[in-house]
Amino acid sequence: MRCCAELLAAAVLALGIAFATPTRAGGVPRLDETAALRASQAVIGTTPPDFTLLDRRERPVRLADYRGKPLLVSFIYTGCFTICPTQTRTLHEAVKGLDRMLGPDKFNVLSIGFNQPFDTPQAMRAFAAQHRIDYPNWEFLSPHARHVDALTRAFGFSWVETPAGFDHIVGVTVLDAGGRIHSQVYNDRLTTEALGAVLRALMLGAPPAGGAFSLEELVERVRILCTVYDPETGEYRYDWGLLFEVLGGLAFFTTVGVYLWRERREQRRIRRACATPLANAAH
Repeated sequence: MRCCAELLAAAVLALGIAFATPTRAGGVPRLDETAALRASQAVIGTTPPDFTLLDRRERPVRLADYRGKPLLVSFIYTGCFTICPTQTRTLHEAVKGLDRMLGPDKFNVLSIGFNQPFDTPQAMRAFAAQHRIDYPNWEFLSPHARHVDALTRAFGFSWVETPAGFDHIVGVTVLDAGGRIHSQVYNDRLTTEALGAVLRALMLGAPPAGGAFSLEELVERVRILCTVYDPETGEYRYDWGLLFEVLGGLAFFTTVGVYLWRERREQRRIRRACATPLANAAH
């Protein structure tokens, strides 16, 4: 829960709930972890405002630009040499383990620098390069200094300035495709298995586009459904037995459906054939 580095920081975040910042011996401030966890849980089910931030190339992007897919949001500061790099690499390993089940085009990841004005686009770009984060669905963003408090509060992210840097809550906020906060995944559960379970639930529970499943959407859902987490490799893999069971079930129901459709069509043909002589006799 602690990041260490010598950096000038912004004022302590007003969390929207009243609590005093506890102090260590000697009067050094520290994060009230109980209150921080409570604040992070309080925002679940809410939709953060549509803030505008800068990407690594200094281009403005809006949070709304990432809607349409699940989104993972991690708050960091680039001057940290311990927890933030570790958190980012841990998230990177977790995301890599999702490749087989989801692929990088099925969700997005954001790392947001909260220590302004120091976490500039240039600093975020250097941080990403240093830790070799090169996923096409992963962006590093810099908010404007005046938006930091409101932005972090909207995501339930708590931090406290200390002489050594910051104490802050460590984890990832998961948003659904509509931009609503679905859950918080904390550092001790920041694994491929935990993130995979959350993203699987979001994707399988999402309503079909246009109100009905297309063949492509149906195939994609079957593919996601037929993956399981392998603790030996730390990745998701296909469960071929389950896949064959699902395909066998689909084949069965398809066969039954075709049979019933043909029977119904045959019954209509017979009724029309029977009705024709009666009509001729009436004439």
